[in-house]
Amino acid sequence: MLFPTQSEEVILTISIILITLAIVSAVLFTIKKIFPEKNLKELENRTKSWWIMILIFIFAIFINNLASYICLGLLSFFAFRELYSVLHFRQSDRSALLLAFLAIPIQYTLAYIKWYGAYIIFIPVCMFLLLPSVLVIKQDTHRITKSIAMLQWTLMLSVFGLSHLAFLLSMPKIEGFSSGGHGLLLFLVFLTEINDVMQFLWGKTLGRHKILPNVSPNKTWEGFIGGLISTTAIGYFLRFLTPLEPGYVILTSALIAISGFSGDVVLSAIKRDKGIKDMSDTIPGHGGIFDRIDSLSFTAPMFFHLVYYIAYPHL
Repeated sequence: MLFPTQSEEVILTISIILITLAIVSAVLFTIKKIFPEKNLKELENRTKSWWIMILIFIFAIFINNLASYICLGLLSFFAFRELYSVLHFRQSDRSALLLAFLAIPIQYTLAYIKWYGAYIIFIPVCMFLLLPSVLVIKQDTHRITKSIAMLQWTLMLSVFGLSHLAFLLSMPKIEGFSSGGHGLLLFLVFLTEINDVMQFLWGKTLGRHKILPNVSPNKTWEGFIGGLISTTAIGYFLRFLTPLEPGYVILTSALIAISGFSGDVVLSAIKRDKGIKDMSDTIPGHGGIFDRIDSLSFTAPMFFHLVYYIAYPHL
């Protein structure tokens, strides 16, 4: 089936998101026309990026699962490519890099066929042990420790972390929960993105105390706490997209806010170390793909495993 039928809850949530985005875009356009001296560039960029991200994930939700997995696999491919391109690997690392690229379709295939046991150990166990062995075969020991660490961590962030988005689509149906894997994916992506927006808005409005000034100077305690509270509240009202009880929804939403912040600042630290502003210019004016989905590399595995062990203990 090319366009699978979605639940009323999923359709309603998507409609609310699109209407909200349209209102925000219209308000920004109006403010810019009335007060041209106001600098709204950063907020405009975030809104445009949010449009791009939500449309991509809506597309992934509405087409069949195989096409969705291919789209999400390509997302990992581009994210991996962006990361390795700024980390400056050695010439002798090329064979191991090729092997890491080949791990992407394998990881997503394991998710697609719902082989959880193999899926969960393939990268953090099998590739973790295999990649150093391939690097050693080249007998180039100069900076090999750094190459091993960078390659393993790049694969974990861009492939293992993000692949949990795809496995959500393979989650089996639960009686009384009509939204299914598509609802779970929508809940995760929406909360991750809205957390980023809320942290930005609270930080701009009330931000006074820097939280990590040497990593991300614009991050403040007020923005972090405001985003945490706002995201948790929004998650509670969207609990119909998950099979979780209200208490677990509150916990999960709060952890999405915290882990999303962690993913954001970790990538900020990497970019600061490399002296770059964006991972790439894949999205003109908005940086690279990983600049837009860095938080998801942390929120996706956290959310997946929490839901998996709470709502699907029989699997």
